[in-house]
Amino acid sequence: MRKPDYTILVCNSYRASGDVQGYCNKQGAMSFLQYITEECADRGIDAVVTTTACLSLCSQGPIVIIQPNNYWYGGVTKEKLDEILDALEEDKEVADYTL
Repeated sequence: MRKPDYTILVCNSYRASGDVQGYCNKQGAMSFLQYITEECADRGIDAVVTTTACLSLCSQGPIVIIQPNNYWYGGVTKEKLDEILDALEEDKEVADYTL
């Protein structure tokens, strides 16, 4: 199995108890998964998209991380995701949204 070029992590606020209760989830971060997956496929970006447990940056959420570039984005919305994915197509960062 070949590994993808990028791993895109979306904070989904899971806690140790398994409860989804944090800020990122309440701000709709879960809806980002399908959107990012479809956009990456449409744009030809080789990425796997998955969720994380709480990243403890709730005041700056929703959080999206792109690896292996180590780009950490905060305050993400679907509109910002478009800009982030536009930049990713060129293997660049959107400095305005980085943490």
